[in-house]
Amino acid sequence: MRESSDVASLPLEGIKVADFSWVIAGPMLTKYLAIYGAEVVKVEAHVRPDRFRLQPPFLQKPSRQSSLPFADLNPSKRSLGLNLGSPEGVEVARRLAAWADVVVENFSPGQMESWGLGYERLREANRGLVMLSSSQLGQKGPQASHPGIGNLLQALAGVNHVTGWPDRDPRGPAIPYPDMIAPWFSVISIIAALDYRDRTGKGQHLDLSQIEATLQFFSPGILDYTVNGDEGGRRGNRGVEAAPHGVYPCRGEDAWCAISVRTDAEWDALVAVMGAPAWTAEPRFATFLERRRNADDLDALIDTWTAPRDAVQLQETLQAAGVPASNVNDARDLHEDPQLVHRGHFVTLDHPRMGEYPTTTPAFDIEGAPPRLTRAPLLGEHTVEVCRDLLGMDEGEVEALRERGVLT
Repeated sequence: MRESSDVASLPLEGIKVADFSWVIAGPMLTKYLAIYGAEVVKVEAHVRPDRFRLQPPFLQKPSRQSSLPFADLNPSKRSLGLNLGSPEGVEVARRLAAWADVVVENFSPGQMESWGLGYERLREANRGLVMLSSSQLGQKGPQASHPGIGNLLQALAGVNHVTGWPDRDPRGPAIPYPDMIAPWFSVISIIAALDYRDRTGKGQHLDLSQIEATLQFFSPGILDYTVNGDEGGRRGNRGVEAAPHGVYPCRGEDAWCAISVRTDAEWDALVAVMGAPAWTAEPRFATFLERRRNADDLDALIDTWTAPRDAVQLQETLQAAGVPASNVNDARDLHEDPQLVHRGHFVTLDHPRMGEYPTTTPAFDIEGAPPRLTRAPLLGEHTVEVCRDLLGMDEGEVEALRERGVLT
């Protein structure tokens, strides 16, 4: 079982990160840097806070300090409240970049430059700086300045074209798919750039295109079009390589079991569990191709069989017989899942505004280096601490900047 680490031996110990990112793609990246030892300072503004601070669900009273999604993406970080709309605020940001090994931002291309915080300017004071810019379409090109967020980008990337039902309009995933992918390309890019810096002394500006990261997960579809001219499309829960392949109703409210049969042996096992009803011997279900061709009829018959059964018990019975099947879990099921509990996937942290709240840990273990998880920061909570201890400001300078609204 995972435990939060208190030792100073994590893989990224000693790496300093100035985090200008917000919402999902950037904060998820810096979460993994932070919990594996990097010192991450999240730059925030009271006048325009990270939108995820306003994202429900909230624990306790709704506020910028009680968003559970924000808390999950921002553990183990410090928060610096800084007004980048002022020249003095920009100068503080430059000092932070000079302190850092890594700068992360995921604004629209040109935003950091408009503040005077572009890579070329920042590297004047820090030749070994690694900066990652994660944007929808990359920093350069005829459409680089295209505005938008993950829900729009997944449509642009073609995700919505293949998500939904054949007879209905496109329906993209509820959570923006590209935001779930880009952080992993970002993490490995930063680690590779730090290795390059350690060997050569040279920094890097990493230009990550989130649409290109997303397209890596469309390789089969892109190849299918390239070779066969097939543009793909929406097919609901249907599978090309399995029949039956779907999510079937079970006893109770909103209870379902997913079943996927790819081989004749799995089909025979499913037939046996169902008690070999007469319809399973009909020619229209005799082979995989026939079962796929008659998928509508097959699904309707399986619906009738699963409907009076308990989803969890059905899952266990089918799995024991060698049929791939799974109960469709809701959020409570995941928190109570014995495998996730055994692996310590959810960790409870204590927050001054929210009280105890759950946060997710990585899907991987690093032997001898469990992630170091501390609760997410309040907005601007570490402003004085960062300016004094990391940037070397004296009390008078900090107080003067606070009085002028530069620090918040």
